[in-house]
Amino acid sequence: MPTPRTDLALEAAASALQTHAEGVEQRQFLSHSFEIDEIRITSPAAAEAVGKPVGRYLTMDVTRWRDRGADAFQNCVAALGACLDLLLKDKQTSGEALIVGLGNRLVTPDAVGPRCTDHVIVTRHLLRHDPEQFAGFFPVAALATGVLAATGVESGEVVAAVAEQIRPGFVIAVDALAARSAQRLCNTIQLSDTGIVPGSGVGNARAALNERTLGVPVLAVGVPTVVDGGSITGDESLNGMFVTPKDVDALVGDLAKVIGYGINAALQKDMTVGEMEFYLG
Repeated sequence: MPTPRTDLALEAAASALQTHAEGVEQRQFLSHSFEIDEIRITSPAAAEAVGKPVGRYLTMDVTRWRDRGADAFQNCVAALGACLDLLLKDKQTSGEALIVGLGNRLVTPDAVGPRCTDHVIVTRHLLRHDPEQFAGFFPVAALATGVLAATGVESGEVVAAVAEQIRPGFVIAVDALAARSAQRLCNTIQLSDTGIVPGSGVGNARAALNERTLGVPVLAVGVPTVVDGGSITGDESLNGMFVTPKDVDALVGDLAKVIGYGINAALQKDMTVGEMEFYLG
């Protein structure tokens, strides 16, 4: 049976980690009470073996985060913001940020990216219009690309054209992912500094969004919302049939907000969740 597809580095690197393969490193730490698994792929040989580019991958466990008390949302946002901040500092990013929401807003398991942009505080236009009034804000632009079937334009082409026009210092791309394990569906957030290939998890890979194609660092944030039916049942005839949680609409809505607010936390330093809610209306 073919190896079930996955976008998660933690799943893809499982065998390499068990055999202590050279070029694959792991550490675990806590951030605001949330468990973070870090995978570093440090060599081309390891990247080929794992099937993921050389780079740094942070996997945040958000299982049952809603049950963690009154401060659960704030802590989840803070943890995600701290993880993004680690990657941004590691890449030594500077300049304006372009936040890209990939996926189809009308297909719920694929809507994490575009729904996330609804919760990002966009400030680029404000700073250009009145730099003194908004001097305390980080310059941010946001874009929901749509999908090829609806727009006739590849997501990569849209992002490349916008990036060429506004010349951001870095890009943060948000997308839905595919997992190998059903237990990870909507229970994991992955962050990486390697960019992203939209649609790769469901066998519909499009043009890559990464530093090579866009000319600036590209961070990726994603949530697994589907798992291949064949990997659950062991029935190869179900390969390519994707399963998603029954309450995926509520889960995607919640996680899109967490990611959007986490991006705000990383870029708009010291802004509270209450202040984010005020600016977002």
